[in-house]
Formats: sequence, structure tokens, C-alpha cells
Amino acid sequence: MNIVYHPADSRGHANHGWLNAKHSFSFASWYNPERIHFGMLRVLNDDIVAPAMGFGKHPHDNMEIITIVLKGALKHEDSMGFSEVIEEGEVQVMSAGTGIYHSEFNPNKDKEVNLFQIWIFPSLKKLLLVMRKENINYKKANSHNSLDQSIAV
Repeated sequence: MNIVYHPADSRGHANHGWLNAKHSFSFASWYNPERIHFGMLRVLNDDIVAPAMGFGKHPHDNMEIITIVLKGALKHEDSMGFSEVIEEGEVQVMSAGTGIYHSEFNPNKDKEVNLFQIWIFPSLKKLLLVMRKENINYKKANSHNSLDQSIAV
């Protein structure tokens, strides 16, 4: 296995006012031809979203998306009728196939939400025609100086 070290200050950065984002791989307006993805790993973003702001309705095409709420809360709604708030310490794992639209936004009127989002290319393209979601809740007290498995590919 190759270990590739990228110092934090070498990450892409975009501050849109409502969104302060740090990208490990080329994303949105930040492009680095040497950092498009790493194997099946496509996105590794650290986002801070302003109160009552977020990402409007948008699609994904065959992507495994893991959202880890580090601080605050994130509301998720999708075209299949799901609506839920993911709280600090919770992890959402979503298989987004074709034809699914969803939005993510900060439901708090006075607090930012800090989230870590990971996108992974699925091993079988075009197989994910429906959305799959799973939420995992980790207790902070039990995770000090320990590793917890969130996903397996």
C-alpha cells in the first residue's frame, strides 16, 4: 500500500460566505491535476456551513456518500420523501444511484454546522438505481483515542 502525505495547508480552499470548504481532491472550482481522486476515493471535504444555509436540491450519479457531522446538525431531504436531521456524532451512509435528488442544509438559525464528507466510487457502476441510507451514532465518550469503523468497501 502506498502512503501519500498531503499537508493540511496544501488542500484546496473555497470560501463562498455561506460555505467554507477544504478539499483534499479537485472539487468545484479548485483543480489540481495530480489530485483528482485516490483509487475509489473521490471526495474528502471538510465543510463549515453557515446557519440556515446549505446545498439546494442536486443529483448524484452512482456514488457512495458518507457524511460525518462533527459539530452542529445537518438536515437531509430527498426526492424519495426522506427527511431527517443528522446530529453531531452521527454518520450517514448513502448510496446515491441515478435519478435521486437530495438537499443538505443547516437547520440551525444561529449555529454553524461542521461536516466531513467522503465520496467513494461504487465497485459496480449503474447498479445503484435506488438510494440506500444508514445512520450510525457514535458516542463521543467511547471514542477518545480509539478508532471506529464507519464503512467497509
